[in-house]
Amino acid sequence: MSLERPNDPVTAEVVRHALIALAEEMTINLARTAHSTIVYEVQDFATGILDAQARLVAQAPGGLPLFVGDLDAAVKDGLALFGADGFQPGDVVLTNHTGTCGQHLNNIVVYTPAFHEGRLIGFPVTRAHWPDVGGKLAGGFLTDAVSSFEEGIQFRSLKIYKAGQPDAELLRLIRHNVRLPEISFGDLRAQIAACRLAERRLAELHRKYGGARVEAAVAASWDHAERIVRQALGNYREGSYQAESFLDDDGVDLGRPIRIHARVTIADRAMTVDFTGMNAQVRGPINSGMAAGISAARLALKYLCAPELPPNEGCFRPLQVILPPGTLISAEEPAAMSWWQTPILTVIDTVLKAVSEAAPERIPAAHYSDISCMLLTGRDARSGRAFTNIEPTAGGWGARPHGDGPSATYTIGHGDTFNIPVEVLETRFPLHVERYGLRRDSGGPGRWRGGLGLERIYRMAGNGLFNGLSERSVCPPWGLAGGAAGRSGEIVLARVGHRPRRYHKVTGLGLKAGDLFTFRTGGGGGYGDPLEREPERVRLDVAQGHVSRRQARQAYGVVLRRNGEVDAEATAALRAARQAALAGGG
Repeated sequence: MSLERPNDPVTAEVVRHALIALAEEMTINLARTAHSTIVYEVQDFATGILDAQARLVAQAPGGLPLFVGDLDAAVKDGLALFGADGFQPGDVVLTNHTGTCGQHLNNIVVYTPAFHEGRLIGFPVTRAHWPDVGGKLAGGFLTDAVSSFEEGIQFRSLKIYKAGQPDAELLRLIRHNVRLPEISFGDLRAQIAACRLAERRLAELHRKYGGARVEAAVAASWDHAERIVRQALGNYREGSYQAESFLDDDGVDLGRPIRIHARVTIADRAMTVDFTGMNAQVRGPINSGMAAGISAARLALKYLCAPELPPNEGCFRPLQVILPPGTLISAEEPAAMSWWQTPILTVIDTVLKAVSEAAPERIPAAHYSDISCMLLTGRDARSGRAFTNIEPTAGGWGARPHGDGPSATYTIGHGDTFNIPVEVLETRFPLHVERYGLRRDSGGPGRWRGGLGLERIYRMAGNGLFNGLSERSVCPPWGLAGGAAGRSGEIVLARVGHRPRRYHKVTGLGLKAGDLFTFRTGGGGGYGDPLEREPERVRLDVAQGHVSRRQARQAYGVVLRRNGEVDAEATAALRAARQAALAGGG
């Protein structure tokens, strides 16, 4: 089929936006028809359209950014196994294979082949987080797993529907290996329905404009995206830059820090990200696979160059990724991957940190980089039904070169996902939310303050098991240009009659009615010298409860009177003394 550019650029734009709208319609229908709160409330999923060679045509902007650059891996595996001629109308393929997708097993990819006049024209694809896929504990997110076999059942490119007919045996196998089959199969049907909708819309688009014009419009959109990214790369000073950071440990070999390293080279309006210095894969479950590691570099490029551009294949043409096998983000089977996103988030931040040398006026300080996910499972005594609640918690982003960092915002990889409303939580699960608010003093001090993390306190109304992780206590979210680090997150359990206990990684922690457990998420790093922050801004921070009087004095050198107003003379004297001490090395 000819890939010549269409003569009419207006038609090309209409087709391009029709494909994006198609992916968005998939998103709306999936969220509307799914059964689990992690899908229909949090919207932990992605939808997209790939061409017949598994190249990204369009992806809905509302999905997880973490899924932007790797939907192709799942479909390429199917093409390798079945061949381009091995698909029929009505097929449905399901996969969560760690060796293919490089993520935890709960992230289930469902895709279908789309045809027009008997010719394969593409693949509508969905990925959604299922609340359970088996494994030794409900819901996954194990912090102590040492292989994927402990984490759940794997499906590698299985045709659960063949030519429109369900494979009853495969579906029975799945049903009896997940703890919440009613909810999981409800999500599965929602994913299939979203793909079927896209099949119809793609066929309609091809009937209206013809296959050649649609394909030419897609090729033109790739070229357009590539030009935008290359032009944006021209805003960064050419050179080679590197940065490193650390994770606390892998959850199994406790206290052994894990190195994150990235070298970024910018030259000739192209970018190379070299992960050769990355930590080797680890025993614990914070590994990611090759597809996820490449996606991290793609997502970093997109944040740097084209955050507003709908993603497609052309966005990533200017990028080369050097990623040897067997690293923390290219782990090989059967590596455990329950917390696969944990290193990916810090990897993206570390790439940005490296690039800050090329354009310090464009790069923010580090963000909290940790979803601090709460997973609670058990059986609700009120209904007698098993439950699994999975929800991430937002935190603080790094201060920018020209402004404070956003507070209570999901990670750089989670984008437009949402929290679960308190009313839904308390209705669906045996718990009550005692407090939900910003965490004072969590943002890193600086001329521009880092965003604040959250504090969310739950009181158990029944029994349950808890899995959770809070990272970056050893290497907190760093500041830039003299800004201080933000505070790390923590998990605190207070049992009735016992002193509170703090955790960073825990699996299978038994909870009883009356227990209080608290999530405190990290804040973003600060930007610039805290002693240069306008005293009036510090006063407002204190008045709004974002900064304590103690931190105002100790970190910012601002003295407040009893009535809350700035004592200008005392502030000037304190700051002068601090600056003199710093100049003298004291």
